[in-house]
This record gives sequence, C-alpha cells and structure tokens, in this order.
Amino acid sequence: MPSILSKSAFKTLQKFSPDYAPCTITKYESERTGMSVVVVDREGPKVNGFFTLATEIHDDSGAPHTLEHLCFMGSKSYRYKGVLDKLATRAYSNTNAWTATDHTAYTLDTAGWDGFAQILPIYLEHVILPTLTDAGCYTEVHHIDGAGRDAGVVYSEMQGVQNTQGELMDLRSKRLLYPENVGFRYETGGMLEQLRVLTADRIRQFHRDMYQPKNLCLVIVGQVDHIDLLRILDKFEDSIIDDIPPPSAPFTRPWVESQPAPSLGRSLLETVEFPEEDESSGEIAVTFFGPSCNDLIHASALNILLVYLAGSSASVLENTLVEKEQVASAVYYSIEIRPKILIQFCLSSVATDRLEEVEQRFFEILRETASKPLDMTYLKDCITRERRMIKNSVESSATPFSEPIIYDFLFADRDGSMLKADLSSLKEFDELATWPEGKWQDLIKGWMSDAHHVTILGKPSAVLSKKLKLEEKARVEEQKKKLGPEGLQALEKKLADAKAENDREIPKGVLEQFPVPSTTSIHFIGTTTARSGAAKKLGRLENKMQQLIDKDDSRLPLFIHFEHVQSNFAHVSLIISTESVPIRLRPLLSIYLENMFTSPIERNGQKIGFEQVIKELEKDTVDYSIGSGNGIGNPELLVMRISVEVEKYNSAIQWLKELIWNGIFDLERIASITVRLLADIPDAKRSGSNMLSAVEEMIHSSPASIVRARSTLVNALYLKGVRHHLKEDPEFIIMKLKEIRDALFQFSNIRVAVVANVEKLAKPVSSWEKFTEGLDTGKPLSPLEKRLSRVSDAGRNPGKLAYIVPMPTIDSSFALSIAKGPSSFSDPQIPALTVALSYLDAVEGPMWIAVRGTGLAYGSNFSRYTDSGQISYNVYRSPNALKAFQAGRSVVEGFVNGTTDFDALALEGAISSIVLSVANSEATMAAAAQMNFARQVIRDLPDDWNEQMLRKVREVKVEQIRAVMKDIVLPVFTAATADLVVTCAPVMEEELVNGFQDMGFAPEVRSLASFQDDYGMQVPGDDYFEDEKGEMDGQGESDNGEDEDEDEDGDEDESE
Repeated sequence: MPSILSKSAFKTLQKFSPDYAPCTITKYESERTGMSVVVVDREGPKVNGFFTLATEIHDDSGAPHTLEHLCFMGSKSYRYKGVLDKLATRAYSNTNAWTATDHTAYTLDTAGWDGFAQILPIYLEHVILPTLTDAGCYTEVHHIDGAGRDAGVVYSEMQGVQNTQGELMDLRSKRLLYPENVGFRYETGGMLEQLRVLTADRIRQFHRDMYQPKNLCLVIVGQVDHIDLLRILDKFEDSIIDDIPPPSAPFTRPWVESQPAPSLGRSLLETVEFPEEDESSGEIAVTFFGPSCNDLIHASALNILLVYLAGSSASVLENTLVEKEQVASAVYYSIEIRPKILIQFCLSSVATDRLEEVEQRFFEILRETASKPLDMTYLKDCITRERRMIKNSVESSATPFSEPIIYDFLFADRDGSMLKADLSSLKEFDELATWPEGKWQDLIKGWMSDAHHVTILGKPSAVLSKKLKLEEKARVEEQKKKLGPEGLQALEKKLADAKAENDREIPKGVLEQFPVPSTTSIHFIGTTTARSGAAKKLGRLENKMQQLIDKDDSRLPLFIHFEHVQSNFAHVSLIISTESVPIRLRPLLSIYLENMFTSPIERNGQKIGFEQVIKELEKDTVDYSIGSGNGIGNPELLVMRISVEVEKYNSAIQWLKELIWNGIFDLERIASITVRLLADIPDAKRSGSNMLSAVEEMIHSSPASIVRARSTLVNALYLKGVRHHLKEDPEFIIMKLKEIRDALFQFSNIRVAVVANVEKLAKPVSSWEKFTEGLDTGKPLSPLEKRLSRVSDAGRNPGKLAYIVPMPTIDSSFALSIAKGPSSFSDPQIPALTVALSYLDAVEGPMWIAVRGTGLAYGSNFSRYTDSGQISYNVYRSPNALKAFQAGRSVVEGFVNGTTDFDALALEGAISSIVLSVANSEATMAAAAQMNFARQVIRDLPDDWNEQMLRKVREVKVEQIRAVMKDIVLPVFTAATADLVVTCAPVMEEELVNGFQDMGFAPEVRSLASFQDDYGMQVPGDDYFEDEKGEMDGQGESDNGEDEDEDEDGDEDESE
C-alpha cells in the first residue's frame, strides 16, 4: 500500500480514530491542484459523498443556487442533460445538492463502494467542467412562457419561499447584521427580481471564480477503498488539468481571506410584515454574534449554554416564557457556523399585540439569569448529556462528522490540524466541567444579555397579503401587454427550442459503457432477533442471543422483541395499540402525548415538579419521545421510546413505568400545553404543502384514525373546546386524560422492542417484572389495528371528491391525487408496481423530464401506501399545478398506450434504485433493527422479505409494468377513480378550477376552515361528551360528511 500511495499526487495530512466512535478519519490534499479529500471509514451499506465548494457572492443574483442546478445539465465529456443521474441510478446511487450562504455541496448517496467509485469521476467532471449552455440556463433558471408567466426550476423554487415569514425575517436580519460587500448579507438562493435578469455569462463567471479544485473538498463517509479512491482522483486530475485555471494562479480564499464581518456597533430592532390573513400571532427572532468557530472550547461552551437556556421545558427561557407566562409556544435556538458563530433565538406564536413586550421580557430573563446564581448541577448535567448525545449521534447517523468536516474546510487551516483537535476526542468537556459559575455568567453577558444584537419582530399582515397578490397580478399583466402576441409567440418558440436542445437523446452507447456494478460491495448491517413472552408465538429462534434471553426468561408473558446490535446504547420502546381509546377522546391524545414527558410525577408519596422530572430524565437518557408509529410502518400505533447507555437499561424501564402510572395530570401543565398547541396552529396553516396533507387527512381517514384526530384541522377547533372546559370544568378534562391512560396502557395493548447489545444487558427479561406489577397479565395480547380499518369510505373508494383550497400565505401551488392501490404485501402486482414507480420517479426519468425539467414544478412523485390500499401522485411547489398534473398524466398515458417505449437501461436503473432504497432504510444499526422489527411484528413478513422482493423485481417483465401502469397508476390521474386536493395562491384559483374541470374533475373551492372538525367539542353552549348521556356517537365528521386520510408520511414503501 505505501508504494502505491507514494505515486499519488494526494498526500496524507491527517489520519486518526476518534476515541468515542468506531471509525477512522483521513485527510488528503492534492499537491497538484490543491483539492482536499476527507474520508470517514465506517461500516454499513452506504457510501455518502459531500463534494463541497466554498462559495461567496456579494449580490442577490442567485448565481450560487443556479449552479447547484446547472451542473447536472451535462459536462465536457458527457454533453447531455440527465446523463449523470441516469448513470447514477444504474449504480445504486442518488445525486442531490444544496446551496447555503457560505458553500454549495453536491451529494452522492450510494449503496456500496463499487457504485460510488463508478460515478465519482463523472460527477466531479460535472461539477468542475459543466456545459453551462444558454439553453440550460433559460429553462432551469428563468424564462417567460407563451402565456406571459415567469417560470424555471430555480425561479419556481424561490417563488415559493421569497414572501414567507421565515424568509422575510431572515433576509432583513442579514441586512442588519452584515454591511455591503460581506457575503453573509446576501440571498444566495436569488431574489425573484434579480433572477429575472440574471444572465448565463454572470453564472459562468461565478463558476470560473469559485469552482476550482483548490476550493473543493470531497467528504466521503462509508467503507472506502483508499487505493482505488486515490487512483480515480489522480486520473480525474489528469483529465481536467488543461481546462482549469492554473493551480498556481492567485486565488482569494472565500470567507477566510475576504472582508471580515465587523462587530455590531449597536442593537437594532425592526418590524417585518409577512403576508397572512390570520393576524393573531407573529414571531420574534433575536440574533447575536458568538465566539470564533475555530475556538473549540468556547464553541463547545456555547452549545452547553444554549441547552441550559432553551434546551427543554426545564430550561430557563422555555420554562418562563412558554410554560409559566405562556407568551410563546416555543423558544428555539440555532447556531450558524461562521468565522464568528451566529446565535439566534426564535420565539414562535407570540400574540401580535405583545411582540415588543415579549421581546423586552426575553432580555429581562437573560439579564436575570446572568446576574443570579446558576443551577450548576443542571449545567454540569448538560455537559455530561452533550457528551453522551455526541456518542449516540455518531452511532445513529449514516453520515457522522460530515458537517464539522465541511465547516473545517470552509473556515479552518487547510492542514487538518483543527479537524483532528476537534474530532479526535471529547476532552473539551472535561475542561468545561471545571469552569466556575462566574465564567459561565460572563459568557451569557458577553454573548447575549449585554451584547449588541439584531431583533426582528415578524408581524402578520392581511393587507400585505392582498397587496402582494395584486402587485404580482399587475406585473404579469403588464409583462404580457409589453410583450404582445408576437413577443409571447417568440418566447414560446425560444422555450421550445431550448427544451429541444436540452432534451437531446443520450446515445445508448454512453450509458452502456457503464455496467450495473456488483452488489458484493454493499455491506448490509446484520442484526440478530430474540424473543420473550408472547413474542415467542411468532416462532422459535435458535441463536446465541435467544439462548441468553432464555436464561433470564422468568415466564413473564410480556411481549418482548430483542434486536441485538453492536451498540453502546439501549433503545427501549413500547408499541401501544390505540383501539381501546374511545373515538371521542382520540383528539385529546395531542395533549396527552405532549404531557407525557413534561408532567409532575408522584414518587414515594411526594410530588416531583415537572422541571425536576425533565432534569432527571436528561441526566439518565440520550433521547426520549412518544408519538405515532410512522417509523415502524403503522401511524395508528403509538411508540414510546427511551434511549439510554446500555448500563442504564433498568433505569429506562423504571422511567417508562413511572411516567405512565405516576405521572400527575396537573391543571397548570395541561392548560399550558393547550395554549401552546393552539398558538402553533396559525403557523402550521401557512404551509401549502402541510395543508395539502392536512386536507387529505380529513377526507380520507375515518374519525377513528389517530392521524386525523391529532391533525391541525381538528386541533384548530377541538383545542379551543378543551381550553374552554379547562376554565369551566377542569376536572372533567383531567378525568378524560386519565381515561385515555387507562385505555392505552392495558397489558394486552403493549408490545416491547429492545434494540441493544443483548450481551451487555443485565437481566434483559426479568427487569420488566416490576413494570408489569398491577397489570392484568392474564389478558391475551390484542391484535394490532390495521391502517386500512381506519380509512374512510372516501379513502376506500376515491373518485368523487376534488377540492381547490386558496391560501394567501403561498405564492405557488401544490396538488395531491389519491387512487386505489394494493392493500396487501402479498399482492402479486407489488413487484411490477414497485418497478413502475421507481422507473417513473427516477431522477432525469420520465416524470422528472416532463415536470421538473420543463419548470412546471420543483418536484413531483408517486407514493404507494400498502397498509391503507392507496397510491398517490404529488406535485410540489408549482407555478401551475394543473400543467404539472397534465404533464404527468401524459407521461403515463404514453407508456400505457404504447406510444412511449420502455428503455431497457432505465429499467435496470429502476431496479438499482430499489436496491438503494433498501440500503437507505437500513443505513445504521438502529435503523436496520427497527426495520427488522417492523417486518416481523408490524407487517408479519418473513425475515428475508427484502431478498424475496429484490429477486421478484428483477424478474418483472415490461408487459407487467405496462399493466400496472394501466390498472393502478393511470387511475391516479382520472377523475372517476381519483380524489384531488390542491392548495394554491388565490390568484391561481380560477385557472386551476377551469383547468381541472376540463380534465373531468368537479373541483369545489373550499377554505381550510371548512375542513375542520371539532369531534363534538363545541364551544360555548354545547355540552361536550353528550354521548355519556346517549346523545353523541363519537363519530365526529368534517362538514363534507367524509372522514380523513393517510398520515403524510404514510407507509410509503419500495421493497419494504
């Protein structure tokens, strides 16, 4: 190996193994071009690449963002749009990219090294030597179509965000924090008015300036063949050396050698209006400058302080402003890694008329905290927990260390010395644990309470909402008028010509020269299953772990499923059936679940306050949560999970018992949670995508569905009723919460899943004996409810409903259509359908080319929901969802009627994508264990289900694909067999209604409020729970007489 490496232009700068993570980190640098490479060697089926360039610009043109898109349009040796992604799809890979203020990263997500190695040099050529044609810039960035409307993929993306609350507040904050000619001041995504005039030459110049190998770092995470990697990179440098600026030419390193940001001279406060018809609540964002990002000790101290101040309901800011004073629904903090770290606090859902008052109160609390004694016990617990959470995150992330490596490349010395100091150990926490109280107080004062800052008060404005719509409508009309019929016709031809140039067919020989790689380099993570109690009814297992479990088996009937993995942590979950919860009470689950980990408890006859409970929980755990069973494939179940170091396994079990049965339903806590949940509703209603899913939930799920019962459009009414009753008859609500607890936590409803190193568990089974004390263990285990049983009549028989929902908070449109799909994993059509959807949805595949490639939408995709027997087609952020929908239908019709042929190479790519989806679902030890549990317990599938499916999809014939497209996929676009929901800007309403009518749908224009359902919780004047007197049946309905839908994550599955 040394002799081979010595021939490479890449020299090793650093090589080390963190003492808290099972991986090795190696940094190389090319002596020829200056390119940096950092490899994180770790086991698993995935190899992930982050090809990062430091990018700095001093305008709002959006040139950095446009390159993120344009680099995929072809390169010097592969001058065809889509060739990179077509090759990547065949090599078990997926490409993507993002643009941040300070860098652009291109990602390569691959199953196995062989596929990664095959795509790597082709991808890098696209980054360093892209074609950047006029035609590509025209279609991908911005153009005016024949109807006079502005479009383009980048333009459509920014159109969807430019006037949102977050974007408007963030942009104004940037303008106040940074002066002109400091890159952090600008919107690198591009402002619409500047995107409309951005030229291809400006984009090319930015590429020449920034996209040089010396400004590029390849971050690669996975099982990597280093010899092969350096061979590929040496050959790549040979191929580009004559086309790049001379490596010795002067180069100003972005951010490090450019004009630094000055300190703030004074504090600034401004109000920023954002379009919103609901003017009840706004948001506060407060931003400070922190320490240097290269100051490891103080950067770590900052993280600890932020957790102390706002990390949980027990922290001072969250506890005071949210829990006690109830003037905000949450206090979030974030940091942005910059030469000077940016610290930001966001206070959400603050009453609009109290924004200034609450901002002042925020600073009062900071000053009080800095001047009074700190809770040093809690602060030191925060230090210990932060160390523990870093260790856990390294195990649980498929791409550990990628983010700190990127920021080291951007802002630190290029020799990797800071990288090694930062990542090789966690000894900085030892030093922080010795700091005296005064030092922490000084940091709060210096960085926050006494520091200059920028505050933005985000204020909703119905007037601005109307003004923006009118201005945009007038601008487009003036544009049409100025262009005239001849001008519009010329633009239509220009667009058609550009599309024709972009969409030149890729010669088959280009693709055929790259075979589908072997799967031998894909190293799937193995887990070992063991069972105890009722779980043994699923089958007897013969393995070492089962023997260990059997030794401790105390004949406890509790269903316990163990997944053995090599881990330092134990993830303990309760899987809970919800069938026994009365339907009328299911909306109250929103409050019940929020209260679970933030309530007082009774211990040894004494009441322990919720703040102390949270502090003790954080001291013992790395994570805790309760929510729906999306992650295990059934959102109608609840999953309560506590993750601890493996030595604290018994502590996790004790916490589960104590929180469930000793938790106190404290009136003050319940009222606080109710107010907070209500305060979040206006913000939730501002998202076009979220409300698309929310409406679909209301019409396609029955009232029995906990997905529907906990949705925004139920909470909007139901929680008002709860708030009313908490004032008038609080004990009634408390009684109902107790009823939920008693219904949920029956022995027959509970299954246990333990993911851990079973060999390290002390008493893995008998430790649960105390948990079951007092439960009726003689009751048989209840069957798991099926998602299909909670689908509404409309959801089971789509084809009757179509809704257009105008939303003043969005500038674009979103569409979702639902039709029937297979409802059993044994359905013989599933293999062919899996291939069909993979083929259609491929990057640079048929739907991509027809929809995203033409600027009709930022994206579109199909989803299959086997557990609910549905299939859907989703159009995301479109300037005209109707046109995107029509384009999608035309693609499918072409395959069905035979006018479009299936491409054999693309079909191979579709199957490779399915392999990648399996690797994605099992990329870490915990994920692999979770999927194994879901297969065996939730879906009752065999252990080798993935292997069976991969074998079957490889056997699928073209005629089978055509058949499922006709029988299952095409009905998604047909009015007689599909239901349709569209959310859109009000200005689009008329055109969308008329257009979908022409397609055979009968769209009804409805407001969001019209889909709301109170489940009988009427306020005031109506008695809730009248069914207790025999008057209410618990079947609350939305006013269309239908019920609700699939959880927005559903159980979308490929092979799984």
